[in-house]
Amino acid sequence: MTTVPARIIHRTIARDWRTVYAFAARPEAMPLWASGLAAGLTRDGEEWVADGGPIGDVRVRFAPPNDFGVIDHKVTLPNGIVVDNALRVVPNGDGAEVMFTLLRQPGMDDAAFEADAAHIARDLDALKRLMEDKETPR
Repeated sequence: MTTVPARIIHRTIARDWRTVYAFAARPEAMPLWASGLAAGLTRDGEEWVADGGPIGDVRVRFAPPNDFGVIDHKVTLPNGIVVDNALRVVPNGDGAEVMFTLLRQPGMDDAAFEADAAHIARDLDALKRLMEDKETPR
């Protein structure tokens, strides 16, 4: 069995976990905090399409709405490579813990892995700021 290096990037958010999940799981809200989807997502059947910029459009399939805080999603790149992303929101006292498991992709060097981790950290920081602002869009 082969495994790859992984890193769990997380943020504690001072807001009820169900509220964080309800907001973060909405594909329409993701451009507000997930910079890789800043151009927005367009629904196409069971999938969502995002403008991937110079690499072309990417397709995203999300886990169905659930009571467990799971926002896992598969991203299909224009070249056909599928990247599995595990994103979870779990209770942490009266607040929430948001965790993204970053898996190092085949052929990814150390610098690219660190850059991906930093990118995800910035996105989770943005989600934290939005969720802790009492005027968070619904």
